[in-house]
Amino acid sequence: MTTTKLYIVYYSLHGHVENMAREVQRGANAVEGVEATLWQVPETLSDLILQKMKAPPKADDVPEIRPEQLPEADGFLFGFPSRFGVMAAQFKAFFDATHDLWAHQALAGKPAGIFWSTGFHGGGQELTALTAVTQLAHHGMIFVPLGYTFGSGMFEMNEVKGGSAYGAGTYAADGSRHPTELELQQAFHQGKYVAEITKKLKNKHLSA
Repeated sequence: MTTTKLYIVYYSLHGHVENMAREVQRGANAVEGVEATLWQVPETLSDLILQKMKAPPKADDVPEIRPEQLPEADGFLFGFPSRFGVMAAQFKAFFDATHDLWAHQALAGKPAGIFWSTGFHGGGQELTALTAVTQLAHHGMIFVPLGYTFGSGMFEMNEVKGGSAYGAGTYAADGSRHPTELELQQAFHQGKYVAEITKKLKNKHLSA
C-alpha cells in the first residue's frame, strides 16, 4: 500500500496554533497508511518586534517549508491565527509566494482543510475560514470542511469552544488562554477526517 502524505502547514506566534497543529497531526497519523508531517511557514517579523510581542521561540523540531515543496503532498491542513478576520500576514505571504504553483495549477485537485485561532467570539472564527477558502479556490484545491462530523462536540454550549463547520478553532483571548481538551479533540478529529478523505482520493486516482 502506498503512503498518503499529508502536510500540516501552520503559522503560530504564541503557540496556540502550534498546539492545535500537533493534535491535528496526531489525528492524521492515526489513519493507517497516512504520514502526516508538520511544517512552519517563514516568519516575517523581526527578532526585535517578536521580542517586544513576547513571542516564544519557534518550535525547533518543525522545519520551515518552501512553496515548491507543496506538490510533494497528497493533501493539506493549513493552520493560522486570525488578524482582523483574515489569516495572519505571515501565512498570506506564504500563499503569495506560490505564484508558480498557481500558474501551473500544481495543487489542483488536492484536498485541504483549515484550522485557526482567534482572540474572542467576534474575532473572526468563521470569517477567517471563509476568507482563507479563496486561496484554496484559486489553486484548484478541494476544500474539505469539518461539517458536523465531530458530533455532539459541535453543539457544546456549556463551555467556550472555537471552531465551526469550516474547521477546528480555538480562542486565545488575551494570549493567556490555550486550547481546551474539547478543542484539541476537535483538532484530532479534523486531522483524522481529512487524512481519511485524502487517502481515499489518492487511492481512487491510483486505481483510475
